[in-house]
Amino acid sequence: MRFQLIVSMVCSLLVACAVPTASAQSGVTSSPMQGVAPGQQPGQRAQEPGADDELRVKMEKDMAKKANQERQAQLKRDTEQLFKLATDLKEEVDKSNENLLSLEVIKKAEEIERLAHSIKDKMKGN
Repeated sequence: MRFQLIVSMVCSLLVACAVPTASAQSGVTSSPMQGVAPGQQPGQRAQEPGADDELRVKMEKDMAKKANQERQAQLKRDTEQLFKLATDLKEEVDKSNENLLSLEVIKKAEEIERLAHSIKDKMKGN
């Protein structure tokens, strides 16, 4: 008895879920906002589909251009930093002798290596 009740409830849920799906597949909608584009008021005329695409493409180009400019500025800053670090490293190495290599020189060389890899990745556009 209990099993039959559960089965009948599940069946009724399946039927209830299937009805909206069937009407959606047939293209029948009961929305009062039918024909209104997202972000558009009900009384406004819909824009041409090509206008939206053109606007989207223009915005994407503008965003890509701005991102490229930001990437270029960051590359310039990083390159200047790399040059400064390399100059500092050269001065440190010049101060040292063949028997003495400071830990600071090694750390600076590792920092130069990390920065150089970062610059290389940015130049690739990653």
